[in-house]
Amino acid sequence: MIIRIVRMHFTEAGVSEFLEIFDKNKVAIRNFPGCTHLQLLKDAEDDTVYTTLSHWDNEESLEAYRKSELFGSVWGRVKTLFAERTVAFSLKKYIELS
Repeated sequence: MIIRIVRMHFTEAGVSEFLEIFDKNKVAIRNFPGCTHLQLLKDAEDDTVYTTLSHWDNEESLEAYRKSELFGSVWGRVKTLFAERTVAFSLKKYIELS
């Protein structure tokens, strides 16, 4: 499993448009082959910072999404709303306690 984290800093004006884009596409992203989990997190102190956290079956699934028309249309619109450079990285689950 791959855990993908993308932390995004938006302009104040860009927040509402981002939230509309996310709401319109969240089901399609979550139902993309290989995606098993999707969350949108809001920073506790900064109302212009949001983070997506998604789980993918494997690196190939994530890469297929990143090369998809869905990603291209969503990311193409979202990236114009940023106030700062986005931080994105992938993780593999190492230890989990229940």
